[in-house]
This record gives sequence, structure tokens and C-alpha cells, in this order.
Amino acid sequence: MLVRTVISLRFPYYTTTILEDLITQWYKKHKFTEPNDLNVYNIGSESQIFVTCRPTQASYMKVGKFQEIVLDSRLPYIQQREQFFHELCHAVRHAGRQSIMPHPFYELQERDARHFTLYASLPTHMINEYNFANPAIVDQLSRDFMIPKNVCMERLEKIKSRIVPSFRSPFFNMKKEG
Repeated sequence: MLVRTVISLRFPYYTTTILEDLITQWYKKHKFTEPNDLNVYNIGSESQIFVTCRPTQASYMKVGKFQEIVLDSRLPYIQQREQFFHELCHAVRHAGRQSIMPHPFYELQERDARHFTLYASLPTHMINEYNFANPAIVDQLSRDFMIPKNVCMERLEKIKSRIVPSFRSPFFNMKKEG
């Protein structure tokens, strides 16, 4: 059963999305409770997906019961992690071959994969104890979750957009870094 939650995140007027709740429930079910638990190989194993790195564009492939996520070995580790969560979304939420689907469906899958990446790489149940008033919060999240700073900033902007406007804290007056 899916349970919708209102979480504190140090600001009480944020309601999680259904996708955030699904990801959190899956992580908790598989005992992923801290940032260090978010190892791509462990998540892949729990999802029955083989994860490998090669000097090629990131991709997801399924042949029969075999599933594989390929990460681009030429990229820094934190970018490989971002790729992993993007491709994981395709593995667990999408069907069809993007190369032959109508462009609007392709765009829909890519938008969904972007949201999934934000929520799976910086899951609600792990970030809710962070001090979002900390001026170095983006650096801290990037370091702790090993995710690019732009992803952390986008995640914080998503949170900001879902808070009742009259209850936004001073944290949300911050500006994007340049």
C-alpha cells in the first residue's frame, strides 16, 4: 500500500510526490537508509540488473530476463552515478525502444527519467535530516550522495516548488551558482 507523507525536511509544508514515495518505500524495503548505501552495484543487484562501465554512451538493455545498465567509463564517477539513476528509471518504469517510438513518448520517458534521477539519487528519507539553511548545502549533498552539484540544486528547486508559498523559509532565497 502506498502511503503519502508530509515530511519535515526542516520545513513542514512539503508533501512528497507519488514517485518519491515509491522510491523511498523500495529503498527502505531493501535496507537502503544512508547515502553510502546507494551503491550502484548494490541497487543493480537488488533490481536484478547487471551494471558495467565501458567507454561508450550510457544505456539500458534487456534481452529476455537479462538486464544491463552500461555507464560511460570515460566520465567522472559522480556523473556515472547520475547516468545510473537515469538508466535505472528506464529499467524499472519504461517499456519500448526509444529509437523507434514517437518523439512525444520519448520526451515523456526522458522527463520521467529526470524526475526519477532527482528522487532516487537524493531520496527524501535520506535528505530530510539535512539543514537546508546551511549555505553549503549543495556542496554537502553533492559530497555525501556523490551526485553532481547541478542535480542537487535541481532537487532543492523541486522541493522549493512544492512548498506552500507563504511558508517558504529563507533557505529558498538562495540563488543558483554560476
